[in-house]
Amino acid sequence: MKNPINFNSAYLSKQNEIINIIDNFNSSGLIFGDGNRNIIKLFDVDTIKVNVKSFKKPHLLNSIIYKYFRKSKARRSFEYANKLLENNIGTPQPMAYFESSTIFGLKKSYYVSEHLDCDLTFRELVQIPEFPENEIILRQFTRFTYTLHQKGIEFLDHSPGNTLIKKKEKGNYNFFLVDLNRMKFHNQMTFDIRMKNLCRLTNKEEMVRVMSNEYAIVSGESEELIFRTLWKMTTDFQNQYFRKRRLKKKLKFWKK
Repeated sequence: MKNPINFNSAYLSKQNEIINIIDNFNSSGLIFGDGNRNIIKLFDVDTIKVNVKSFKKPHLLNSIIYKYFRKSKARRSFEYANKLLENNIGTPQPMAYFESSTIFGLKKSYYVSEHLDCDLTFRELVQIPEFPENEIILRQFTRFTYTLHQKGIEFLDHSPGNTLIKKKEKGNYNFFLVDLNRMKFHNQMTFDIRMKNLCRLTNKEEMVRVMSNEYAIVSGESEELIFRTLWKMTTDFQNQYFRKRRLKKKLKFWKK
């Protein structure tokens, strides 16, 4: 049983079509992305391209937690999207979320939003140093992140693929957050929390230097302190990330 828990009032006229999409999710739609953990599919509803994210079925313990003690990832995505928009932070328009559960726990959940075609993600800035207006985009992205921090928004999945970038005109870009189910909201963010929030984006020192310079300009804080703190957190994160990857490879080897 897949019941709509909440619809964005702006999309109530599309309710039947969206329910039909969820009911036939496995057999219809165009797969978007790699689908390693969660599956994202695209659907057309009249003139709207709809993006539906089907979250991986939780294991038994999480199934019980998400049913009785904690909001599902789909519900959090929907609610956080609305909260971002209330704060004038870009994200694809939330349409609805669905949950399928029994008395034994949550089985499946789906987050539905309007699909946003972007020109690039932050990942392209990392992978293609010669990308047109690379430094301009990087500096505007840093200002965008500073705005998040000023509003007390800690986007815990602030990683290269989770910011969509659209070009408005030459030298001017808009930024949109996706993969929204992990966020924290603060009255005020400490310096260390803000720097940690930036440390997963790139391992390139030259990019970290540009970001540190721009963050110092908009915040009025010491550029030297920002760079020193952010670079240490970046290298610590990268070392931890590759340690985990090596460990996973060893575990997979023993499984074979």
